[in-house]
Amino acid sequence: MESLNISIRYLYNSGFTVQTKNNFLVFDYYKGTVNFGSGHTYVFSSHGHPDHYNKEVFKWQNSERTIKYIFSSDIKFKSANEDVIFISPDEELNVDNIKVKTYGSTDLGVSFLIYVDGITIFHAGDLNWWYWPDDTAEEIEIMEKMFKNEIVKLKGQHIDVAFFPVDPRLEHNYYLGGEYLIKEVSPRFFIPMHFGEKYETTKSFIEKMKNSGTNVVEINQIGQEINL
Repeated sequence: MESLNISIRYLYNSGFTVQTKNNFLVFDYYKGTVNFGSGHTYVFSSHGHPDHYNKEVFKWQNSERTIKYIFSSDIKFKSANEDVIFISPDEELNVDNIKVKTYGSTDLGVSFLIYVDGITIFHAGDLNWWYWPDDTAEEIEIMEKMFKNEIVKLKGQHIDVAFFPVDPRLEHNYYLGGEYLIKEVSPRFFIPMHFGEKYETTKSFIEKMKNSGTNVVEINQIGQEINL
């Protein structure tokens, strides 16, 4: 399989950095150490929940580094900073030499589809099939419809790397959203997220998806580097 020539680092929860040929991307920073790479820097936050957005990201700006921030429109604050861009679901945006499309969420904010350096990256934010063990029949039906309505928008898209939740708090339903995404969209690589430090969840998902045709990446520590 042809290499993508990108380097990914797991920060925590849904937080990752991605170094491509000419750009450095940060997704849903919550906590952790960011080792800045080369090229233009773009910071994405899918929504305002504190495990996906941390205003500490503004401290990263300095005289040597120009950063552009692309935030979901639910993140509310007044900014005179032209480097902060707010975006809502189902919008498209061209920033410098990258293209951003947004989709909705089944919780809050947006999910991101990004075209950068010939690579397509999807970061789901909190878009997931949130099927909680104590949900009512009505809640189950509403959630399933909401989730599938968003995934159908992605059908036909070529996705190289998909960052997507496999949340162990859902107990035996932890895999449903990721399995459905892989079945319907078939990304080349699937990066599990939103599992905290319960790394055994990523191992379980790999075993479940072993015949899917998508490469599911195992994550086993904070700061882990993934070269694809």
